[in-house]
Amino acid sequence: MDQTVNPSPRTLIIACGALAREIAALRRANGWDALEVRCLPAELHNRPERIAPAVREVLVETRGRYAQTFVAYGDCGTGGELDRVLREEGIERLPGAHCYEFFATARVFAQLAESEPGTFYLTDFLLRHFERLVVRPLGLDRHPELTQEYFRHYVRLVYLSQAPRPEAIEQARQIAERFGFQFEHRFTGYGELGTRLAALVESQDTLAWPA
Repeated sequence: MDQTVNPSPRTLIIACGALAREIAALRRANGWDALEVRCLPAELHNRPERIAPAVREVLVETRGRYAQTFVAYGDCGTGGELDRVLREEGIERLPGAHCYEFFATARVFAQLAESEPGTFYLTDFLLRHFERLVVRPLGLDRHPELTQEYFRHYVRLVYLSQAPRPEAIEQARQIAERFGFQFEHRFTGYGELGTRLAALVESQDTLAWPA
């Protein structure tokens, strides 16, 4: 009996959980129903050595089941290990080292980094989960005196926002004041995330309707 699996015409996005809300918003706004999303836990960022193996596991599990697969991660601290896995599988990912870069675009992020190397960056996701992902893991809720030690080389906080929400800007400003940072806000929208997903949908349409 032929055991060949016929691939779904859908596109699989293997994504960092930190991008789940943004990808869902893009799918909803653009009607990209043919995109299927598989999110890995955002907490993997605390153990970046686990990101590449986790992505590989999903790639192996889903191999041959989709018309195309894309990985919605930057390098994210894997030291090139994620790229090595993706080269072996022939899969592409988002450009850049991390979400700050692909949201802001490489050119803008390079300008920000050059203008002030001591910059702490926030995205919408990190802002929503600041206490859970930054304050409590560093023990700052129990030992606020450690703030100066952890952040002594930082002088600026840049909030890279994906959605325009005045209350979020004020929340980010309060965090900057709490840590004694200068504050800057940049509205990035979805940056390269939106661009790359749109290109995937377009290429998917080409696969579905060959010339």
